[in-house]
This record gives sequence, C-alpha cells and structure tokens, in this order.
Amino acid sequence: MIEEKELMAKEKEILSCIEDTIDAFKNTVKKHARDIVALSNWIADSFKNEGKLFLFGNGGSAADAQHIAAEFVNRFQIERSPLPAISLATDTSILTSISNDYDFSQVFSKQILALARPQDIALGISTSGNSKNVIEAIEVAKDIGLKTAVFTGKDGGLLKNLAELSIVVASNKTPRIQEVHIFMGHMLCQLVEEKLFT
Repeated sequence: MIEEKELMAKEKEILSCIEDTIDAFKNTVKKHARDIVALSNWIADSFKNEGKLFLFGNGGSAADAQHIAAEFVNRFQIERSPLPAISLATDTSILTSISNDYDFSQVFSKQILALARPQDIALGISTSGNSKNVIEAIEVAKDIGLKTAVFTGKDGGLLKNLAELSIVVASNKTPRIQEVHIFMGHMLCQLVEEKLFT
C-alpha cells in the first residue's frame, strides 16, 4: 500500500509537472500564435492546390508526425474529405535501407527528394532543434522550393534559423516540449479544417 506521506509527495510532483506544462503552453502560444495561424494557412493553401504535408522526426517526434498525419488523412473534429498528409517516419523498409546503404542522416531527405513537389509543405519536428536527419530534410525541401516549418524546443537549435517558420516551445524539458508539440499539431488540424470545410 502507498503511505499517505508518499502519496502527498507524488501528488505534489505531479502538480508541479502540470504547472510546468501550463507555463510552456501559455508562453509558447503568446510568442507563436501568429506563426501557428500562418502555418495552418500554408497547409490549407497547399491542400487547395493539390499539395501535400510531409511530417518527420525521431522517437517521440516520429510518433507526433505519424499522429498528426493520421488526423489529417482520416478526420479530426468534423466529417470531411481526407487530406494528404504523410509521415516520413513510418516505412521501416525505406528507413532501414537508407540507413544501411547510405546514412541515417538521409532517411527523410531522400524521401523528400522522391516524393515532394514545390506546392508541398515540409514540417520537421525535433525537441532539440539539432536532429541531423531533420536538418538535412529541411535543407533539401528548401532547395526543391517547398515551404518549410519546424517544431522545436529549448533554444531552437540549428533548425530555428534554417526553416522559413520556426515554432520553439518555451521549455528546456523534453516531456513538456513534446506535450506542446502535439497540442500545436492538433491546433493545425483544427484551423485547417475550419478554413477548408466550414
């Protein structure tokens, strides 16, 4: 059984984490509300022009890329037509063949080269802002002529000044950064749905 003293300490720890998350949400939205709206407009305009949204990242950020893509392709809050969003972190054959034959830094950039067109959007996700494969994919996307955006955290890393639009979560803690990233992904889905279908 959990003793009352231990329970009180853990409750205090949980509440502290919640406060950290709330601060990260508030401070990020205060700084980047305009950027979130701008990115949602880019995505909606791309979809209108038969473009696609490519999302990519590593680890938890790969899961976020997959999650956000699924919300666009299936549905978010309203019944509507599927929207063309693709996570580049899901095809194990592609990821492992590129990593094995070339280098892990190219797992996203080679897919961008193969699949992307200038009317598409590239959205990289990296809590540190320094993931080599995300950096390389953003560089390639820029070369092709895509609009580029990133979700990062901490000081924004190298990606902060590389992408055309950077949303940097106001936290140095990876769990808080990831929590805000998925919120921003959900906001993009909501804003795009509103623009295209209501």
